[in-house]
Amino acid sequence: MSQLPLLISLLALIVPHSLISGVHSTTFTIVNKCEYTVWPGILSNAGVPTLSPTGFVLQNGESKTITAPTSWGGRFWGRTKCTQDSTGKFSCETGDCGSGKVECSGTGAVPPATLAEFTLDGSGGLDFFDVSLVDGYNLPMLVVPQGGTGDNCTYTGCVVDLNAACPSDLKVMSDDGSEDVACKSACEAFQQPQYCCSGAYASPDTCKPSSYSEIFKTACPRAYSYAYDDKTSTFTCANADYSITFCPSPNTSQKAAQEQATQTTTTPNSPEINSTMVYEGAIDVSGATCNNLYGSHAMAASVGITLSIWQLRHLLF
Repeated sequence: MSQLPLLISLLALIVPHSLISGVHSTTFTIVNKCEYTVWPGILSNAGVPTLSPTGFVLQNGESKTITAPTSWGGRFWGRTKCTQDSTGKFSCETGDCGSGKVECSGTGAVPPATLAEFTLDGSGGLDFFDVSLVDGYNLPMLVVPQGGTGDNCTYTGCVVDLNAACPSDLKVMSDDGSEDVACKSACEAFQQPQYCCSGAYASPDTCKPSSYSEIFKTACPRAYSYAYDDKTSTFTCANADYSITFCPSPNTSQKAAQEQATQTTTTPNSPEINSTMVYEGAIDVSGATCNNLYGSHAMAASVGITLSIWQLRHLLF
């Protein structure tokens, strides 16, 4: 009986919090509509539960649904042209996470890779998400909220094949040299502060879009094209589930976006999808990777729309 008052006190703390925050587990349905096999990878942010599995295979037309707990954050991407050698080591020509296995087990994608980034139940109870080309591009991706609400609860992504349009100094060829398989960011390709938003360029006032990032932005206007591309590239929803589709066709993408719009209580004022959409990502200036230093744009946005990645970086470091 002596423990009863303590139990009541604990319940008084826990129950109201659950009611106020509206605990909602979120499902992600990952779909492969590419004409080839894709190996999705998942990396959870530090300090949040790891989703399982952290990597798997999807043949053409296959899908997989994964449930994430409240307040989860992390990123999804697709790996392509993956093989396993005679010793059992697994590797991919694009998006490889370096684990040597199908599961990434806590390691992220080696650029260039198209990223879908999420922070669930962030500021104001909203999910913050984006699709990013800041770490480069390897395959088309579309993110569509399902059943969510909010003025900015709408699709994002990039349905364009940017590999074919990639400038020659950013282009990545397959190991056998037969095809274009990815497109580097200017940061990754040149390692210069003006492209990486580092050093004297580590603020929104000094780091501006480059001719290279504008190629991405023109093709995919709703995706992140460089580190401070926040205003047009971060989206928010309340109580949504999400579909993440690799290689959506423009027609399929428009249909999905139209269906999603009818599910929101407030229909977003969004441009029609023709053959263009957008990506988002974060920049890392520590050598080969351009995404770890600044972290997730979606995570930064969840702290507050006006909080820049530069400010977040200085708060953390």
